[in-house]
Amino acid sequence: MVYPGGLLTPQEKSVPLKSISVTLSICEFVAGVSATLNYKNEEEVPLEAFFIFPMDEDSAVYSFEAMVDGKNVKAELQDKMTAHTNYENAIIRGHQAFLLEEDMCSRDVFCCNVGNLLPGSQAELTLKYVQELPLEADGALRYVLPAVLNPRYQLSGCSEDSCLNMKTPVVSLEDLPYTISMVATISSQHGIDRIQSNCSLSPIEYFGDNKTSAQVSLADGHKFDRDVEFLIYYRAVHTPSVVVEMGEATTKSDGVLGDPAAMVTFYPNIPEAQASIPCGEFIFLMDCSGSMQSPISKQRRSHLRIDVAKETLILLLKSLPLGCYFNIYEFGSTYEAFFPNSVKYAQSTVEEALQRVKLMRANLGGTEILTPLQHIYKQPSVPGHPLQVFVFTDGEVTDTFTVVREVKSHCLRHRCFSFGIGEGVSTSLVKGIARVSRGTSEFITGKERMQAKALRALKRSLQPVVDDVSLSWDLPDGLSAKMLSPEQTVLFRGQRLILYAQLTGTMPPAEATGEVCLKYTLQGESLENKVTFSLQPKLDANLTIHRLAAKSFLQTKDMGLRETPAGDKKDVLKVSMECGVISSHTAFIAVNKDFSKPIQGPLAPRDVPRPMLLHAAPVMQSMSLQRCGTGRRARMCLGYRQEKKCLSEACLEKPKSRASAKKTNAETHGPVVEDNRLAQLISLQKADGSWDLNEGLALVLGMKLEDIQAALPDKDVNSSSWATVLAVLWLHDNAKDMDCEWELLERKAVAWIHIHAGSVRHELVKAAIAFVKSSVDPAIFGP
Repeated sequence: MVYPGGLLTPQEKSVPLKSISVTLSICEFVAGVSATLNYKNEEEVPLEAFFIFPMDEDSAVYSFEAMVDGKNVKAELQDKMTAHTNYENAIIRGHQAFLLEEDMCSRDVFCCNVGNLLPGSQAELTLKYVQELPLEADGALRYVLPAVLNPRYQLSGCSEDSCLNMKTPVVSLEDLPYTISMVATISSQHGIDRIQSNCSLSPIEYFGDNKTSAQVSLADGHKFDRDVEFLIYYRAVHTPSVVVEMGEATTKSDGVLGDPAAMVTFYPNIPEAQASIPCGEFIFLMDCSGSMQSPISKQRRSHLRIDVAKETLILLLKSLPLGCYFNIYEFGSTYEAFFPNSVKYAQSTVEEALQRVKLMRANLGGTEILTPLQHIYKQPSVPGHPLQVFVFTDGEVTDTFTVVREVKSHCLRHRCFSFGIGEGVSTSLVKGIARVSRGTSEFITGKERMQAKALRALKRSLQPVVDDVSLSWDLPDGLSAKMLSPEQTVLFRGQRLILYAQLTGTMPPAEATGEVCLKYTLQGESLENKVTFSLQPKLDANLTIHRLAAKSFLQTKDMGLRETPAGDKKDVLKVSMECGVISSHTAFIAVNKDFSKPIQGPLAPRDVPRPMLLHAAPVMQSMSLQRCGTGRRARMCLGYRQEKKCLSEACLEKPKSRASAKKTNAETHGPVVEDNRLAQLISLQKADGSWDLNEGLALVLGMKLEDIQAALPDKDVNSSSWATVLAVLWLHDNAKDMDCEWELLERKAVAWIHIHAGSVRHELVKAAIAFVKSSVDPAIFGP
C-alpha cells in the first residue's frame, strides 16, 4: 500500500528496509556475491526489523557485517543457540544487535534481524557468499539470484519453528517498499561468447581482445516477480582443471583453513553405452497441489505448471523401454497411486496411465510430499529392476530437511531425479533429494522446455552403472591429499564432477607439479581421466576454494538443527566455525557495544514485506493466524497445515473425489497435450515404439489417409511398418531442433522396424523418403 507519508506496511508502519544492492563477480564457474541491505528508521521509536529472504542452497555464506551510522561492526559466527542468547542479551542491555541465520527447516531460506535501530539511524548489513555455478546441457553456466519466496506448506507432524511461519506483510509488486540493484562482472581466460538473462539489463560491456571479461547491471525498476537469472556462455569450456589455493597462515595448522586446498574439476569422458538388458522400476511423483495451477513465470503466454508437467510425463511414459516397470503418484494434501503396485510396461498399462494423466488437475491442496515418498519406500522391490524416482514439484515445502532425511535413509535402493518448476521453488528440497540419492536435479523457469531436461534425466537413469569410482593422487614426497568432498560413487555421461581436497605436508618448489587421476569401470572396461597441475598455490583473500570445500562437507553432514546425528553435529560445528561458513547449527551475530542506552518499553517490531507471486486473490482473506514461539521473538504466524487452511489450498477448491475430478477436467480442460503436431505424434506412438496408420497420424503428417495408404509400396506389408517409417521421417524433417526430446522414442521405433519390417525394410524406407520428399539420410534406420 502507498500512503501520503511514504511507503508503509499494511499496518501503516514505515518499513525500515529501503534497498538491496548486489555485487556479483563470476570467475570461470565460481560466483562471489556481496549483498547489502540498507535500513533506515524513519520513526520516532527504536525498531526491531525482521527480513526473510531466499538463498540458493549451494551458497556458502562466510561473512556478515554491519555499518551503523558510519561505524563498522564485524559479525562473529557462533553456535546458533549461543547466538540467539547473545542477541537477546544485547538488546536487553540497550546495544544494537544484528543476527543472520539459516532457517531451522530449510537451508535455502535466511532470516535477518536488526535489533534496536534508533530513530533516524541508518544501518547497512552486508553478507557475502560464494557458490559453484551449475552447468546446463547446452554448455551454459547458470547463476540465479533468488528473489521470489512463495508460501510453503507445513508438513503434517513437523515442527513449526520455521521463520517462514512468521507473519510478514504481503504487498503487491508495485507497492513493494524497497528496491534492488545489481552489478555483475564476469571473467574467463577462455573468452566470453554471450550472456543472457530473463531480466532487463543495461548494455553489456566487454573487455579484452578475446572478450575475457564483461560487465553488466540490472536495469532500474526490477520487480520481484521473478528470480534474477544469468546464462553465461564461454568460448571454450569443459576442460579438466585443478586450482590450488593458499591457506590462511594465521590459522592453526590442524585445521582446514591452515593448509592449501585444491579444487578438482573433471568432465569424465564416459563413452555412450546402452544397458544390455533394459530394466528398471520407474516411479513418477507428480505435484498436484494448488500452487501448480500457477504459470511457470510471469512472462507473457507462460504455460501453467501443471500442464507442462503433464505433457512432460506423457513424453516420459512414451520413452520408457520395454520390459521395465512403472507407476505414477499424484500428491497434494493427500496422494493416490495409479496402480496398487508397479506394473509391467505394456500397451494396456500405458494406455490406462495416459488416460489418468490427462485428467490430472492442480486441486489437491498443499504440498504433502513426505507421505507418498514413505509409501513408495515401503513397497516391495521388483527383482532385477533398480528403483528410479522422478519427482516433479514447485517445491513449496517448509521442512525440507525432513524430506531430504527420508530420501537419504533409502539412498542405497534407489536414485531420485528431481525437477523444480517455476519461480520461488525450494532449491533446498529439489537439490537435496537428488544429491543424497545420487541422482540429478533440474530447474525449469521462464520459457524453458521441461521436456528436454526430463529426457536428459531419463537417459541418465538408463545408463549402465559406472562402478569402482576412485580418485588417486601423484604428489611429491612429503605432500599428501585429504579428501574434503564426500566419496563419489555415481558418474553420469556429460556430467561435471567437482571435488575438494586438503593438501597437507611440505609444499614443493614453485615449478613442481602434481597429478590426479579419476578411475572407473563401465561394463567391465577400466577407464581413467588424468589432470596434471601446478602445485604453486594462488592467493585469494576470500579463501573461495576453502569456503566451497567446507560447504561441500556441510551439505553431506548437516541434516538440520534437530535431525543431524550427534556425531555429525560435532563435525558440522567444527568445520562451520573454523571455516566461517554458516550452517543450520550456527548463526552470525554482530553487536555494537559502543551504543548502550536502556530501552524504555519493548522495541517496535517491523516485519519487512515479502514479494510473492500470489496464485489467486482470495489468499490473504483465507489465511489463519496463529501465535508461534515464545519470548521476545514470539510472532503471529501463518497457518500452513491442511487443518489450518494452507496458503496453496486457500485459493483453490478443496480436493474433489476422483469421479468428480474426472468429470470436471473433461468438461472444462480437455486433453492436456498442447495443440502442436509433435505432441500429437508422441501421443499416438504405442508402447512398443510403433505407430498405427490412422486418421490421427495422417493429420500430423498433413496428408490424406487414403493417399498414405495408396503409397504403400507392398500391399502385403503391415501398414504399421509403413506408418512408423513415415513418423520417424517426420521427426527428422520437422522437429530436428528438439531431437533430445524424441531420441528415445525414435530408438524404440527403429528397433521395432528392424523386427517387423524384415527384408522389405530398405524398400519401405526408400519409398517413404520419396513419398514425403525428405532429405533424411536412410542410415538413421540402421544398416
